[in-house]
Amino acid sequence: MITVGMNYHVIEGKQQDFEDKFAGVIAALEAAEGHTSSTLWKDVSDSASYLITSEWSDEQAFQDFIRSEDFRAVTNWGKEQILSGRPQHKIYKH
Repeated sequence: MITVGMNYHVIEGKQQDFEDKFAGVIAALEAAEGHTSSTLWKDVSDSASYLITSEWSDEQAFQDFIRSEDFRAVTNWGKEQILSGRPQHKIYKH
């Protein structure tokens, strides 16, 4: 099992758009093979900073998901309209 931390910083004023889109991303995550659970966290000291933690059966399942068309569509939308910088992902192996 692995946990993936995905850090995002959004354009000021776009927080609700990001949160709403995450609700849709959950459906794609839940359909992904090897995905167990995901949670969206918001930084209390920076309301435009978010962390998504995801549990996966293994690193390959996560890598397959981030190479998928579903993930690409979401990230392209985010890069163009929501994110203030490049997302950063960190994998924690247990």
